[in-house]
Amino acid sequence: MNFDPHDLPAVNAVLNSTATLLLVLGYVLIKSGREVAHKWTMLAAFGVSCAFLVCYLIYHFAVTLHVPFSGPAAVRPFYLLILLSHIVLAITVPFLAGLTIYRGLRDQREKHRRIAVWTFPIWLYVSVTGVVIYLMLYQIFPAPVGGPIIEEPPLPAMSIAP
Repeated sequence: MNFDPHDLPAVNAVLNSTATLLLVLGYVLIKSGREVAHKWTMLAAFGVSCAFLVCYLIYHFAVTLHVPFSGPAAVRPFYLLILLSHIVLAITVPFLAGLTIYRGLRDQREKHRRIAVWTFPIWLYVSVTGVVIYLMLYQIFPAPVGGPIIEEPPLPAMSIAP
């Protein structure tokens, strides 16, 4: 089986979807008092998010640093708003999640709760918008494959009359 880095956007969408499900499950577990299950679920969410980050970096270094948006001009501002908020918040997730996990594992419950109320919604938003961005770039408005978006008509034949 050959590795094709062009498959990584779909892998990343699956990883983001998995992280989303694990985050929601972890939230439900802690609200129901199942601390041990919550801990392992959140550690799994962190692991999945780390796998996403590795795949994301491989894709953008191996294939392209920029994926252009090919959708309609009317949708572009909405896409850019999602993308910008996603990028800004995604930068914070490794630090927030790492600190939140550290405090949880050290049994610093109050400090853990205080940071988790910020970490959870940001991390969840980044995971969900990651899937939305994938859908917009690769499924709903995919760029045309192999060639220009608009093909130019052939030039009329010119004859030189003697």
